[in-house]
Amino acid sequence: MATPPRRPTNPMEAAEAVFKPIKKPAATPPREPSTAPNVRELVSIRIDRAVLDHFQEDGPGWQDRINDALREVVAAKPRG
Repeated sequence: MATPPRRPTNPMEAAEAVFKPIKKPAATPPREPSTAPNVRELVSIRIDRAVLDHFQEDGPGWQDRINDALREVVAAKPRG
């Protein structure tokens, strides 16, 4: 039994296959990253040793204390 040819034998079908319109997928707008309120983001910053020592003096929770201090600065800054 002979295997069927890989190419279409009908020239009209071959031409339609080559020239058929290409459908582009619909463009989707870029999504903003979904974040819940008060979710913390992992960042790396460089700060002076004296500043780090100050916040680490009281033991664990020093990152929270730095975050609170920065939040106070942001809240005190006039908007506009």
